[in-house]
Amino acid sequence: MASLLALLTFVPSAAAPLRAQTPEGDPTADTPTTPEERFFDWTRLPFPPAEYEARRGALLEALSGEVGVFLVTSAHGLSHGDTFRQSEDFLYLTGLELPGSALVLDLSRGAPTLFVPDRDFRFESLSRPNDFPGRRLGLDPELPTRSGLSDIRPMTDLRTALVDWEERGVTVHINAGRRGEIRHVVTSLIPDWDPALLSLYHLQNTYPRLRLRNAYDAVARVRMVKTPREVEAMRRSARATQGAIRAAARRVRDGVTERQLEATFEGACKENGAQRIAFASIIKSGPNSLWPWRVLASHYDRRNRAMHDGEMVIFDVGCEVDYYVSDVGRTFPVSGRFTPTQRRILRMEVAVADAIIEAVRPGITFAELQEIADAAIPEEHRRFMQTGLFFGHHIGLSTGDPNLPDLPLAPGMVFTVEPWYYNHEAHISVFTEDEILVTEDGAELLTDALPRTAEGLERVMLRDGS
Repeated sequence: MASLLALLTFVPSAAAPLRAQTPEGDPTADTPTTPEERFFDWTRLPFPPAEYEARRGALLEALSGEVGVFLVTSAHGLSHGDTFRQSEDFLYLTGLELPGSALVLDLSRGAPTLFVPDRDFRFESLSRPNDFPGRRLGLDPELPTRSGLSDIRPMTDLRTALVDWEERGVTVHINAGRRGEIRHVVTSLIPDWDPALLSLYHLQNTYPRLRLRNAYDAVARVRMVKTPREVEAMRRSARATQGAIRAAARRVRDGVTERQLEATFEGACKENGAQRIAFASIIKSGPNSLWPWRVLASHYDRRNRAMHDGEMVIFDVGCEVDYYVSDVGRTFPVSGRFTPTQRRILRMEVAVADAIIEAVRPGITFAELQEIADAAIPEEHRRFMQTGLFFGHHIGLSTGDPNLPDLPLAPGMVFTVEPWYYNHEAHISVFTEDEILVTEDGAELLTDALPRTAEGLERVMLRDGS
Protein backbone atom coordinates (compact mmCIF):
# COMPACT_ATOMS: atom_id res chain seq x y z
CA MET A 1 0.00 0.00 0.00
CA ALA A 2 1.05 3.57 -0.60
CA SER A 3 1.73 4.18 3.04
CA LEU A 4 4.34 6.49 4.52
CA LEU A 5 4.36 4.08 7.42
CA ALA A 6 5.69 1.39 5.12
CA LEU A 7 8.06 3.45 3.05
CA LEU A 8 9.64 5.42 5.90
CA THR A 9 10.10 2.54 8.30
CA PHE A 10 11.66 0.07 5.87
CA VAL A 11 14.32 1.70 3.72
CA PRO A 12 17.41 -0.37 2.84
CA SER A 13 20.43 1.72 3.66
CA ALA A 14 23.18 -0.40 2.15
CA ALA A 15 24.53 1.02 -1.06
CA ALA A 16 26.01 -2.33 -2.09
CA PRO A 17 23.95 -5.38 -3.05
CA LEU A 18 23.27 -7.92 -0.33
CA ARG A 19 25.10 -11.18 -0.96
CA ALA A 20 25.35 -14.48 0.88
CA GLN A 21 28.71 -14.88 2.58
CA THR A 22 30.51 -18.09 1.61
CA PRO A 23 32.98 -19.60 4.12
CA GLU A 24 36.68 -19.43 3.27
CA GLY A 25 37.63 -22.47 1.24
CA ASP A 26 34.08 -23.11 0.02
CA PRO A 27 34.38 -24.54 -3.54
CA THR A 28 31.37 -22.47 -4.60
CA ALA A 29 32.96 -19.20 -3.48
CA ASP A 30 34.23 -18.37 -6.98
CA THR A 31 30.96 -19.30 -8.69
CA PRO A 32 29.49 -16.13 -10.23
CA THR A 33 26.02 -15.16 -9.06
CA THR A 34 23.19 -14.01 -11.30
CA PRO A 35 24.01 -10.55 -12.72
CA GLU A 36 22.40 -7.62 -10.97
CA GLU A 37 19.10 -6.57 -12.52
CA ARG A 38 18.45 -3.14 -14.02
CA PHE A 39 15.25 -1.23 -13.24
CA PHE A 40 14.22 -0.53 -16.83
CA ASP A 41 14.70 -4.16 -17.88
CA TRP A 42 11.42 -4.80 -16.09
CA THR A 43 9.34 -1.68 -16.54
CA ARG A 44 8.62 1.31 -18.74
CA LEU A 45 6.80 4.60 -18.47
CA PRO A 46 3.29 4.16 -19.95
CA PHE A 47 3.65 7.55 -21.66
CA PRO A 48 6.57 9.80 -22.65
CA PRO A 49 8.22 11.85 -19.84
CA ALA A 50 6.78 15.06 -21.32
CA GLU A 51 3.27 13.79 -20.50
CA TYR A 52 4.10 13.56 -16.80
CA GLU A 53 5.90 16.90 -16.83
CA ALA A 54 2.72 18.49 -18.22
CA ARG A 55 0.62 16.80 -15.54
CA ARG A 56 2.90 18.09 -12.78
CA GLY A 57 2.62 21.53 -14.32
CA ALA A 58 -1.17 21.29 -14.36
CA LEU A 59 -1.19 20.32 -10.68
CA LEU A 60 1.08 23.24 -9.80
CA GLU A 61 -1.34 25.51 -11.66
CA ALA A 62 -4.25 24.03 -9.69
CA LEU A 63 -2.31 24.80 -6.49
CA SER A 64 -1.32 28.31 -7.57
CA GLY A 65 -1.59 30.76 -4.72
CA GLU A 66 -0.68 28.08 -2.20
CA VAL A 67 2.67 27.93 -0.43
CA GLY A 68 4.77 25.04 0.79
CA VAL A 69 5.18 21.64 -0.86
CA PHE A 70 3.00 18.93 -2.37
CA LEU A 71 3.83 15.39 -1.26
CA VAL A 72 2.69 12.10 -2.80
CA THR A 73 3.98 8.66 -1.87
CA SER A 74 4.24 5.47 -3.89
CA ALA A 75 3.03 1.98 -3.05
CA HIS A 76 5.47 -0.18 -1.10
CA GLY A 77 5.50 -2.84 -3.81
CA LEU A 78 4.84 -5.93 -1.72
CA SER A 79 2.37 -8.46 -3.06
CA HIS A 80 0.21 -11.26 -1.78
CA GLY A 81 -0.11 -12.83 -5.21
CA ASP A 82 -1.36 -9.92 -7.28
CA THR A 83 1.08 -8.11 -9.52
CA PHE A 84 2.35 -4.75 -8.31
CA ARG A 85 0.09 -1.81 -9.07
CA GLN A 86 1.48 1.61 -8.33
CA SER A 87 -0.53 4.08 -6.26
CA GLU A 88 -2.57 6.26 -8.58
CA ASP A 89 -1.39 9.80 -7.83
CA PHE A 90 2.29 8.79 -7.87
CA LEU A 91 1.80 6.93 -11.14
CA TYR A 92 -0.19 9.82 -12.60
CA LEU A 93 2.60 12.31 -11.86
CA THR A 94 5.67 10.14 -12.60
CA GLY A 95 4.72 7.03 -14.59
CA LEU A 96 7.18 5.06 -12.43
CA GLU A 97 6.78 1.71 -10.68
CA LEU A 98 9.20 2.64 -7.90
CA PRO A 99 8.31 1.05 -4.55
CA GLY A 100 8.50 2.96 -1.27
CA SER A 101 9.26 6.33 -2.87
CA ALA A 102 7.89 9.86 -2.81
CA LEU A 103 7.51 12.84 -5.12
CA VAL A 104 7.69 16.36 -3.72
CA LEU A 105 6.72 19.47 -5.68
CA ASP A 106 8.04 22.78 -4.34
CA LEU A 107 5.11 25.14 -4.91
CA SER A 108 7.25 28.27 -4.89
CA ARG A 109 9.80 27.06 -7.41
CA GLY A 110 7.73 24.50 -9.26
CA ALA A 111 10.60 22.07 -8.90
CA PRO A 112 10.01 18.30 -8.52
CA THR A 113 12.18 16.14 -6.26
CA LEU A 114 12.02 12.35 -6.31
CA PHE A 115 12.97 10.49 -3.12
CA VAL A 116 13.86 6.87 -3.86
CA PRO A 117 15.46 3.97 -1.93
CA ASP A 118 18.95 3.29 -3.22
CA ARG A 119 18.11 -0.33 -3.89
CA ASP A 120 15.06 -2.53 -4.34
CA PHE A 121 14.67 -4.64 -1.19
CA ARG A 122 12.40 -7.08 -3.06
CA PHE A 123 15.35 -8.19 -5.19
CA GLU A 124 17.66 -8.89 -2.24
CA SER A 125 18.20 -12.09 -0.26
CA LEU A 126 21.19 -13.16 1.83
CA SER A 127 20.34 -16.83 1.44
CA ARG A 128 19.30 -16.92 -2.24
CA PRO A 129 21.57 -14.54 -4.17
CA ASN A 130 21.06 -16.35 -7.47
CA ASP A 131 17.30 -15.90 -7.25
CA PHE A 132 17.48 -12.38 -5.83
CA PRO A 133 20.56 -10.77 -7.45
CA GLY A 134 19.75 -7.19 -6.46
CA ARG A 135 18.48 -4.17 -8.36
CA ARG A 136 19.32 -0.50 -8.15
CA LEU A 137 16.57 2.10 -7.83
CA GLY A 138 17.78 5.56 -6.82
CA LEU A 139 21.29 4.49 -7.78
CA ASP A 140 20.24 3.42 -11.27
CA PRO A 141 22.06 5.79 -13.68
CA GLU A 142 19.22 5.58 -16.21
CA LEU A 143 16.54 6.78 -13.80
CA PRO A 144 17.01 10.56 -14.34
CA THR A 145 17.20 10.38 -18.14
CA ARG A 146 14.37 7.88 -18.59
CA SER A 147 12.01 9.54 -16.08
CA GLY A 148 12.68 13.19 -16.92
CA LEU A 149 13.26 13.87 -13.19
CA SER A 150 16.76 15.14 -12.53
CA ASP A 151 16.58 15.84 -8.78
CA ILE A 152 16.66 12.33 -7.30
CA ARG A 153 17.62 11.87 -3.65
CA PRO A 154 17.86 8.96 -1.20
CA MET A 155 14.61 8.07 0.54
CA THR A 156 16.28 8.67 3.89
CA ASP A 157 16.53 12.37 2.98
CA LEU A 158 12.74 12.65 3.11
CA ARG A 159 12.79 12.00 6.85
CA THR A 160 15.20 14.91 7.26
CA ALA A 161 13.01 17.09 5.05
CA LEU A 162 9.88 16.28 7.06
CA VAL A 163 11.60 17.24 10.32
CA ASP A 164 12.76 20.48 8.72
CA TRP A 165 9.27 21.28 7.38
CA GLU A 166 7.81 20.61 10.81
CA GLU A 167 10.27 22.91 12.54
CA ARG A 168 9.87 25.74 9.99
CA GLY A 169 6.08 25.47 9.72
CA VAL A 170 6.12 24.59 6.02
CA THR A 171 2.68 23.65 4.72
CA VAL A 172 2.60 20.13 3.30
CA HIS A 173 -0.21 19.52 0.81
CA ILE A 174 -1.35 15.92 0.44
CA ASN A 175 -4.29 14.19 -1.18
CA ALA A 176 -6.28 12.95 1.82
CA GLY A 177 -8.46 10.79 -0.44
CA ARG A 178 -11.64 12.84 -0.03
CA ARG A 179 -12.82 16.44 0.19
CA GLY A 180 -12.85 18.56 3.31
CA GLU A 181 -10.59 19.59 6.13
CA ILE A 182 -8.00 17.11 7.31
CA ARG A 183 -9.02 15.47 10.57
CA HIS A 184 -7.05 13.30 12.93
CA VAL A 185 -7.06 9.72 11.72
CA VAL A 186 -7.70 6.82 14.08
CA THR A 187 -6.23 3.48 13.02
CA SER A 188 -9.41 1.55 13.72
CA LEU A 189 -11.23 3.68 11.16
CA ILE A 190 -8.75 3.13 8.31
CA PRO A 191 -9.90 0.62 5.68
CA ASP A 192 -6.96 -1.53 4.61
CA TRP A 193 -7.54 -0.43 1.01
CA ASP A 194 -7.19 3.29 1.74
CA PRO A 195 -3.52 4.30 1.22
CA ALA A 196 -4.33 8.01 1.55
CA LEU A 197 -5.55 7.61 5.12
CA LEU A 198 -2.65 5.32 6.00
CA SER A 199 -0.16 7.94 4.83
CA LEU A 200 -2.07 10.65 6.67
CA TYR A 201 -2.08 8.58 9.86
CA HIS A 202 1.69 8.16 9.73
CA LEU A 203 2.33 11.85 9.11
CA GLN A 204 0.05 12.92 11.95
CA ASN A 205 1.59 10.55 14.45
CA THR A 206 5.26 10.76 13.47
CA TYR A 207 5.34 14.49 12.78
CA PRO A 208 2.51 15.82 14.99
CA ARG A 209 3.42 19.49 14.44
CA LEU A 210 3.50 19.19 10.65
CA ARG A 211 1.17 21.67 8.99
CA LEU A 212 -0.99 19.55 6.66
CA ARG A 213 -3.45 20.76 4.06
CA ASN A 214 -5.77 18.68 1.89
CA ALA A 215 -4.94 18.85 -1.82
CA TYR A 216 -7.79 16.57 -2.90
CA ASP A 217 -9.62 19.32 -4.81
CA ALA A 218 -6.51 20.26 -6.79
CA VAL A 219 -5.71 16.63 -7.61
CA ALA A 220 -9.31 15.99 -8.65
CA ARG A 221 -9.45 19.11 -10.81
CA VAL A 222 -6.42 17.87 -12.77
CA ARG A 223 -7.19 14.15 -12.96
CA MET A 224 -10.82 14.72 -14.03
CA VAL A 225 -9.67 16.02 -17.43
CA LYS A 226 -8.02 13.24 -19.41
CA THR A 227 -5.23 13.92 -21.87
CA PRO A 228 -5.46 12.49 -25.40
CA ARG A 229 -3.11 9.67 -24.43
CA GLU A 230 -5.28 8.80 -21.44
CA VAL A 231 -8.39 8.80 -23.61
CA GLU A 232 -6.73 6.42 -26.06
CA ALA A 233 -5.83 4.07 -23.19
CA MET A 234 -9.44 4.18 -22.02
CA ARG A 235 -10.63 3.37 -25.53
CA ARG A 236 -8.44 0.24 -25.48
CA SER A 237 -9.83 -0.75 -22.09
CA ALA A 238 -13.42 -0.18 -23.23
CA ARG A 239 -12.84 -2.25 -26.38
CA ALA A 240 -11.39 -5.12 -24.36
CA THR A 241 -14.37 -5.13 -22.00
CA GLN A 242 -16.96 -4.93 -24.77
CA GLY A 243 -15.34 -7.84 -26.58
CA ALA A 244 -15.27 -9.88 -23.39
CA ILE A 245 -18.96 -9.16 -22.69
CA ARG A 246 -19.76 -10.42 -26.19
CA ALA A 247 -17.83 -13.63 -25.54
CA ALA A 248 -19.62 -14.25 -22.24
CA ALA A 249 -23.05 -13.29 -23.58
CA ARG A 250 -22.80 -15.97 -26.26
CA ARG A 251 -22.49 -18.52 -23.48
CA VAL A 252 -25.68 -17.41 -21.69
CA ARG A 253 -28.32 -20.14 -21.64
CA ASP A 254 -30.47 -22.20 -19.28
CA GLY A 255 -28.37 -24.01 -16.66
CA VAL A 256 -25.18 -21.95 -17.05
CA THR A 257 -23.91 -20.48 -13.77
CA GLU A 258 -22.90 -16.92 -13.01
CA ARG A 259 -19.38 -18.07 -12.20
CA GLN A 260 -19.02 -19.78 -15.56
CA LEU A 261 -19.92 -16.50 -17.28
CA GLU A 262 -17.48 -14.71 -15.01
CA ALA A 263 -14.72 -17.12 -16.06
CA THR A 264 -15.48 -16.58 -19.74
CA PHE A 265 -15.59 -12.81 -19.37
CA GLU A 266 -12.36 -12.51 -17.39
CA GLY A 267 -10.50 -14.92 -19.66
CA ALA A 268 -11.59 -12.95 -22.71
CA CYS A 269 -10.41 -9.72 -21.06
CA LYS A 270 -6.90 -11.17 -20.75
CA GLU A 271 -7.02 -12.42 -24.34
CA ASN A 272 -8.04 -8.90 -25.39
CA GLY A 273 -4.93 -7.39 -23.79
CA ALA A 274 -6.06 -6.57 -20.25
CA GLN A 275 -3.50 -6.95 -17.49
CA ARG A 276 -6.09 -6.99 -14.72
CA ILE A 277 -9.78 -6.93 -13.94
CA ALA A 278 -10.83 -3.44 -12.84
CA PHE A 279 -12.99 -4.73 -9.96
CA ALA A 280 -14.63 -7.97 -8.89
CA SER A 281 -16.89 -8.87 -11.81
CA ILE A 282 -20.60 -8.49 -11.03
CA ILE A 283 -22.64 -11.01 -13.04
CA LYS A 284 -26.02 -11.65 -11.47
CA SER A 285 -29.13 -13.42 -12.70
CA GLY A 286 -32.77 -13.94 -11.75
CA PRO A 287 -33.38 -13.05 -8.07
CA ASN A 288 -29.69 -12.23 -7.64
CA SER A 289 -30.08 -9.41 -10.14
CA LEU A 290 -32.33 -7.56 -7.68
CA TRP A 291 -29.53 -7.06 -5.17
CA PRO A 292 -26.54 -4.72 -5.08
CA TRP A 293 -23.05 -6.21 -5.14
CA ARG A 294 -22.48 -5.53 -1.43
CA VAL A 295 -25.42 -7.74 -0.51
CA LEU A 296 -24.53 -10.50 -2.96
CA ALA A 297 -20.92 -10.53 -1.76
CA SER A 298 -21.89 -10.99 1.88
CA HIS A 299 -21.80 -14.79 1.54
CA TYR A 300 -19.17 -17.19 0.22
CA ASP A 301 -21.08 -18.89 -2.60
CA ARG A 302 -24.05 -16.59 -3.20
CA ARG A 303 -22.82 -15.35 -6.57
CA ASN A 304 -22.90 -18.68 -8.39
CA ARG A 305 -26.50 -19.55 -9.15
CA ALA A 306 -27.59 -21.37 -12.28
CA MET A 307 -29.77 -19.20 -14.48
CA HIS A 308 -32.96 -20.28 -16.19
CA ASP A 309 -35.06 -19.40 -19.21
CA GLY A 310 -37.40 -16.50 -18.56
CA GLU A 311 -34.83 -14.73 -16.34
CA MET A 312 -32.34 -12.02 -17.21
CA VAL A 313 -28.65 -11.78 -16.37
CA ILE A 314 -26.88 -8.49 -15.67
CA PHE A 315 -23.23 -7.75 -16.43
CA ASP A 316 -21.58 -4.94 -14.44
CA VAL A 317 -17.95 -5.50 -15.34
CA GLY A 318 -14.67 -3.94 -16.40
CA CYS A 319 -11.03 -4.59 -17.06
CA GLU A 320 -7.80 -2.65 -16.91
CA VAL A 321 -5.47 -2.00 -19.85
CA ASP A 322 -2.20 -0.18 -19.17
CA TYR A 323 -3.52 1.04 -15.81
CA TYR A 324 -6.75 2.56 -17.23
CA VAL A 325 -10.05 0.94 -16.35
CA SER A 326 -13.41 0.36 -17.97
CA ASP A 327 -16.84 -0.08 -16.40
CA VAL A 328 -19.63 -1.36 -18.62
CA GLY A 329 -23.08 -2.83 -17.97
CA ARG A 330 -25.59 -4.76 -20.08
CA THR A 331 -28.63 -6.98 -19.46
CA PHE A 332 -29.32 -10.18 -21.45
CA PRO A 333 -32.30 -12.58 -21.55
CA VAL A 334 -31.29 -16.11 -20.54
CA SER A 335 -33.56 -17.65 -23.20
CA GLY A 336 -32.10 -15.44 -25.90
CA ARG A 337 -35.31 -13.42 -26.25
CA PHE A 338 -36.71 -10.74 -23.95
CA THR A 339 -40.30 -11.13 -22.83
CA PRO A 340 -42.62 -8.21 -23.74
CA THR A 341 -42.41 -6.88 -20.16
CA GLN A 342 -38.64 -7.19 -20.01
CA ARG A 343 -38.34 -5.46 -23.38
CA ARG A 344 -40.57 -2.60 -22.27
CA ILE A 345 -38.62 -2.01 -19.04
CA LEU A 346 -35.27 -2.16 -20.82
CA ARG A 347 -36.48 0.33 -23.43
CA MET A 348 -37.58 2.73 -20.66
CA GLU A 349 -34.28 2.42 -18.75
CA VAL A 350 -32.18 2.97 -21.90
CA ALA A 351 -34.34 6.00 -22.77
CA VAL A 352 -33.39 7.56 -19.42
CA ALA A 353 -29.71 6.92 -20.17
CA ASP A 354 -30.16 8.39 -23.66
CA ALA A 355 -31.69 11.56 -22.21
CA ILE A 356 -28.64 12.00 -19.98
CA ILE A 357 -26.14 11.27 -22.77
CA GLU A 358 -27.83 13.63 -25.22
CA ALA A 359 -27.60 16.46 -22.68
CA VAL A 360 -23.88 16.02 -21.99
CA ARG A 361 -21.81 18.97 -23.18
CA PRO A 362 -19.13 21.27 -21.77
CA GLY A 363 -20.49 23.60 -19.09
CA ILE A 364 -23.36 21.43 -17.86
CA THR A 365 -23.22 20.13 -14.29
CA PHE A 366 -24.09 16.79 -12.74
CA ALA A 367 -26.93 18.51 -10.88
CA GLU A 368 -28.44 19.59 -14.20
CA LEU A 369 -28.01 16.10 -15.63
CA GLN A 370 -29.77 14.80 -12.53
CA GLU A 371 -32.78 16.98 -13.30
CA ILE A 372 -32.81 15.72 -16.88
CA ALA A 373 -32.64 12.11 -15.68
CA ASP A 374 -35.50 12.64 -13.23
CA ALA A 375 -37.67 14.23 -15.90
CA ALA A 376 -37.10 11.29 -18.25
CA ILE A 377 -38.36 8.66 -15.79
CA PRO A 378 -42.05 7.81 -16.20
CA GLU A 379 -44.05 8.44 -13.03
CA GLU A 380 -44.95 4.78 -12.53
CA HIS A 381 -41.29 3.77 -12.52
CA ARG A 382 -39.81 6.50 -10.34
CA ARG A 383 -39.65 4.49 -7.13
CA PHE A 384 -37.86 1.64 -8.90
CA MET A 385 -35.22 3.77 -10.62
CA GLN A 386 -31.96 4.67 -8.92
CA THR A 387 -30.32 7.63 -10.56
CA GLY A 388 -29.23 9.96 -7.72
CA LEU A 389 -25.47 9.97 -7.40
CA PHE A 390 -25.63 6.49 -8.82
CA PHE A 391 -26.39 7.54 -12.37
CA GLY A 392 -22.68 7.91 -13.04
CA HIS A 393 -19.15 8.39 -11.75
CA HIS A 394 -15.81 9.56 -13.12
CA ILE A 395 -13.38 6.86 -14.23
CA GLY A 396 -9.77 6.74 -15.36
CA LEU A 397 -7.03 5.10 -13.29
CA SER A 398 -9.86 3.75 -11.14
CA THR A 399 -13.63 3.38 -11.26
CA GLY A 400 -13.80 6.07 -8.59
CA ASP A 401 -11.43 8.71 -9.91
CA PRO A 402 -11.10 11.85 -7.76
CA ASN A 403 -13.80 14.27 -8.82
CA LEU A 404 -15.63 17.46 -7.92
CA PRO A 405 -19.31 16.73 -8.67
CA ASP A 406 -20.29 20.39 -8.61
CA LEU A 407 -17.72 21.36 -11.26
CA PRO A 408 -19.13 22.01 -14.76
CA LEU A 409 -18.19 19.33 -17.27
CA ALA A 410 -15.22 20.03 -19.52
CA PRO A 411 -13.76 18.39 -22.64
CA GLY A 412 -11.67 15.36 -21.68
CA MET A 413 -13.77 14.26 -18.73
CA VAL A 414 -14.88 10.62 -18.81
CA PHE A 415 -17.68 9.25 -16.65
CA THR A 416 -20.31 6.53 -16.67
CA VAL A 417 -24.05 6.80 -17.21
CA GLU A 418 -25.85 3.97 -15.43
CA PRO A 419 -29.49 4.35 -14.37
CA TRP A 420 -30.58 1.21 -12.49
CA TYR A 421 -34.03 -0.34 -12.41
CA TYR A 422 -34.68 -2.55 -9.35
CA ASN A 423 -38.30 -3.71 -8.96
CA HIS A 424 -38.58 -6.19 -6.09
CA GLU A 425 -42.36 -6.28 -6.46
CA ALA A 426 -42.33 -7.52 -10.05
CA HIS A 427 -39.01 -9.38 -9.55
CA ILE A 428 -37.37 -7.64 -12.49
CA SER A 429 -34.13 -5.70 -12.76
CA VAL A 430 -32.33 -4.15 -15.75
CA PHE A 431 -29.06 -2.31 -15.94
CA THR A 432 -27.19 -0.50 -18.72
CA GLU A 433 -23.90 1.29 -18.15
CA ASP A 434 -21.89 3.25 -20.69
CA GLU A 435 -18.73 5.35 -20.67
CA ILE A 436 -19.06 8.96 -21.86
CA LEU A 437 -16.27 11.24 -23.07
CA VAL A 438 -17.05 14.95 -22.96
CA THR A 439 -15.93 16.54 -26.24
CA GLU A 440 -15.59 20.14 -27.38
CA ASP A 441 -19.17 20.26 -28.64
CA GLY A 442 -20.97 17.41 -26.91
CA ALA A 443 -20.17 13.84 -25.95
CA GLU A 444 -18.83 10.61 -27.40
CA LEU A 445 -20.00 7.16 -26.35
CA LEU A 446 -16.82 5.13 -25.75
CA THR A 447 -18.87 1.95 -25.44
CA ASP A 448 -20.89 2.24 -28.66
CA ALA A 449 -19.47 -1.03 -30.04
CA LEU A 450 -21.84 -2.94 -27.76
CA PRO A 451 -25.58 -2.73 -28.57
CA ARG A 452 -27.95 -1.24 -26.02
CA THR A 453 -31.34 -2.05 -27.53
CA ALA A 454 -33.22 -5.27 -26.83
CA GLU A 455 -32.89 -6.36 -30.45
CA GLY A 456 -29.17 -5.62 -30.53
CA LEU A 457 -28.52 -7.46 -27.28
CA GLU A 458 -30.38 -10.51 -28.60
CA ARG A 459 -28.15 -10.49 -31.69
CA VAL A 460 -25.02 -10.40 -29.52
CA MET A 461 -26.11 -13.67 -27.91
CA LEU A 462 -26.11 -15.52 -31.24
CA ARG A 463 -22.86 -17.40 -31.76
CA ASP A 464 -22.61 -16.03 -35.26
CA GLY A 465 -24.09 -12.65 -34.27
CA SER A 466 -22.42 -9.29 -34.79
